[in-house]
Amino acid sequence: MKPWYSLHWFSPSQWQQFKLAHPLALWLIPTVLLLIAIRYYLSRKSRQRLKMSLGQISAEPGSWMGLQSVQSLLSLGRYLLPLSMFLGTACLLIALARPQIIRELREEQSEGIDIMLAMDVSVSMSESDILPTRLAAARRVAQAFVKGRRNDRIGLVIFAGEAFSLCPLTTDYNLLNQYLNDLNDRMIRTSGTAIGDALARCINRMRDRPASPSDTTQAETEQWKSERSKVIILLSDGDNTAGNLDPITAASLAKAFNIKVYTIAVGRPVASASEASTVDEGVLKKIATIGKGSFFRAVDSGRLKTVFAQISQLEKAPVRVRVYEDIQDYYRIYMYWGITFLLGALLLKNTIFGNVLED
Repeated sequence: MKPWYSLHWFSPSQWQQFKLAHPLALWLIPTVLLLIAIRYYLSRKSRQRLKMSLGQISAEPGSWMGLQSVQSLLSLGRYLLPLSMFLGTACLLIALARPQIIRELREEQSEGIDIMLAMDVSVSMSESDILPTRLAAARRVAQAFVKGRRNDRIGLVIFAGEAFSLCPLTTDYNLLNQYLNDLNDRMIRTSGTAIGDALARCINRMRDRPASPSDTTQAETEQWKSERSKVIILLSDGDNTAGNLDPITAASLAKAFNIKVYTIAVGRPVASASEASTVDEGVLKKIATIGKGSFFRAVDSGRLKTVFAQISQLEKAPVRVRVYEDIQDYYRIYMYWGITFLLGALLLKNTIFGNVLED
């Protein structure tokens, strides 16, 4: 940091960095200048003058020019006193305006939410009404969804005739995307669609989630658990045909644990009873209604991508923004300058220098 007596503090580059806490104080500077000008104008007429005749002074031309130079210098010196008064007062007004340099630091914090993906890997997911296949399209869109999340814990459950927890809740999105990349319709040999069991697996994962950091009290931990949102995204192409738990019961259980359920029907809607590969949307709609979520239908890859984008917009964790300001005041520098100029004015007023300059 430069010393206070450096002229750098009056440079335009330095003033561009300042923010004034009380900028109105600067408007008084022209007022001070106007008052000094009025005082000088009024005192000019009332000032007493003594005229003296010194006769003819014989001097060499060089010495006469030197005397004139001294007189001119002393004549300009008459303005030192009002100039010092003005500069001193102006610097004190700048100090009163309180120039500052403010450095702002923004910190964004988000606890995120818990999301369980329940993916149907039954044989019917190999149908190609959504290119290249229903499962391949769902896998690709789910990976893009995972990459777009921040600070969220995401887990994965797969199901066909049975349901298995493939990945627990984690923030390791690379690991989760590897699991998603390995999904295929041969992972579960049992035929059918166990939607109720898949929901139950998701609920158990969220119910058994680890506690918050150890430095919090039990009451704070329970509050932290209750405030963190929990979401299940279930993606399937068929009705519930297997498993031990009824999907409606599982949806009611999710509601009891304050878990929101979104369901996505992948494929064409039911056109006739003979089309076994089409989607029965009835049970998926009921699950979403009970689970306080929404039901979506995806008949192509573009629609499936749009559905995940809508869910991503609906389920966002609140972000707390903290703004830290580092404020450095520089009013003392201009206060020191103001005191220096006023002391100089006092010196000119009450010493022999003042008499010389006035005469």
